[in-house]
Amino acid sequence: MIDSHCHLDHEPLFNNINEILVRSKNIGLKKLLTICTSNESFENIIKILEIDEIIYGTYGIHPHETKNNEVTKNVIIENIKKHPKLIGIGETGLDFYYNHSQKDEQIKCFKKHIEASIEIDLPIIVHSRNAERETFEILNEYRNQKPKILMHCFTGSYEFFKEMEKLNSYFSASGIITFSNSLGLQKTFAKIPNNKLLVETDSPFLAPIPMRGKKNEPSYIKYTIKRLAELKELDETEMISITSKNFEKLFFS
Repeated sequence: MIDSHCHLDHEPLFNNINEILVRSKNIGLKKLLTICTSNESFENIIKILEIDEIIYGTYGIHPHETKNNEVTKNVIIENIKKHPKLIGIGETGLDFYYNHSQKDEQIKCFKKHIEASIEIDLPIIVHSRNAERETFEILNEYRNQKPKILMHCFTGSYEFFKEMEKLNSYFSASGIITFSNSLGLQKTFAKIPNNKLLVETDSPFLAPIPMRGKKNEPSYIKYTIKRLAELKELDETEMISITSKNFEKLFFS
């Protein structure tokens, strides 16, 4: 069992990391990928990587943070080389829902991350909200270079899934698939090929049913796996095996 996207540098996870790890291991989690969102968060992620062997990390600038975190392709690559347990680039992408950063800033930053991921052959973790067309069009510009794409916390339309599938993307299910108002998303995940599925918590955000209203944590991933298994008409053990193998293939092959 692997949590492909969490934020261990965020509270209340960071100050309770030992308890979080105990509960994670108790449910059988073998790897946690803690995701960078800014240069400030990266400083803590480097420290977190030393706490336990099951923790891996990334470097990247969240689209909300592009206004205050200008980067170049070379800076991204240099930061990734700072620790052997940094295995992905992101989270990056486009978020036109809140517009905390200007669209042109987000697009420029996104492209730097894509170019870095291609150059050093690491997966890129993509955040996309209210920007389906732009996200696909930008990634499609690089399709001949075959970037390794992971659509994190995928909540897109079925049409967006079909477009991103053309780019050989992976799709990560979060606790949102357990929500009663996510029927459309549930139907989409039921149609995503098994060999392209991952699971995540995005903790401390988006706690799944029945933990809705609480701060999310990696151990709650069991509820998302249960729902994903139901949607795919598989048992939970098989779903754990499928998503874990997909993670290993994407990040370690």
